[in-house]
Amino acid sequence: MLAFGRSTRKLIRDVMEEQERALDILSSQVTELMTKVQTLSSEVQRSNAELYSIKPVQSHGRDCTDIKDNLLSVVPKIPSGIYIVHPENTDSSFEVFCEMDYMGGGWTVMQRRTDGLTDFKRAWADYVDGFGNLAGEHWLGLKKVFHIVNQKDTRFQLHVALVSHDDVISYAAYDDFDLNNETLFFSIHLGRYAGSAGDAFRGYDQDQNQDTAPFSASDVDNDGCNPSCSIDDRTVESCSGQHNQTGWWFNQCGLANLNGSPEDAEQNQGQRMRILWDTWRQNGVPHTIKSVTMKIRRIATNN
Repeated sequence: MLAFGRSTRKLIRDVMEEQERALDILSSQVTELMTKVQTLSSEVQRSNAELYSIKPVQSHGRDCTDIKDNLLSVVPKIPSGIYIVHPENTDSSFEVFCEMDYMGGGWTVMQRRTDGLTDFKRAWADYVDGFGNLAGEHWLGLKKVFHIVNQKDTRFQLHVALVSHDDVISYAAYDDFDLNNETLFFSIHLGRYAGSAGDAFRGYDQDQNQDTAPFSASDVDNDGCNPSCSIDDRTVESCSGQHNQTGWWFNQCGLANLNGSPEDAEQNQGQRMRILWDTWRQNGVPHTIKSVTMKIRRIATNN
């Protein structure tokens, strides 16, 4: 019995020692695995930091005309789409939509209305910085357009493409287009008109002329109605308010507002709450506009 007891204790001690050795090995393996996990985690964090760090973005050109001219020597057909531009004498790059198929291409889109999904009832800051989806409805932003058209030794034209609700197509073009800086509220300057939609920017008399007018928005009033204007025998204190809180180059309201908001037209029959180009008419009645695109293109370089 005594011998059996000693044998049993030895067996138990051997088993316990074996378990301790196994635990030591397991502990070592766990420690090694944790070390590998920590190393891997550090590498992932470092990779993410590199991935999301702010780095200079390589631009495709100074504007869409410049991009077209640069790429034509490389590829036979340049697709329309979103490109990165870096205008001269600016410290930033930004995205724009370039139309490369329309009338020879090279157009930088500054405004597009197609489906009514983007709200154009915006304050001054939004019109300065831009809003919407570049691939769809959007306003590029007055500051960005200013940087594009004020590059050294460049001249830009403006093209307005209009489509009515019954799919009639028309346009208005200006052979010169420029904006002043924000201090002068991005006043617009237009050259000679050509087209089939009429010169709504200038209207029929000086009181309707929006050429050289500063930009206005719901919270920045430069419309020339001081303290009010008489429009169609109605007193108007704010052209932006008259046009559903949208922004435009108003001059005593005028005959053009391609940012006009059509959503409330049926609720406000007495007010012009739609996309407006009043000189485009059929049988004396202005066309109801369902889509419009404003685009600019470089047309001359003076060396």
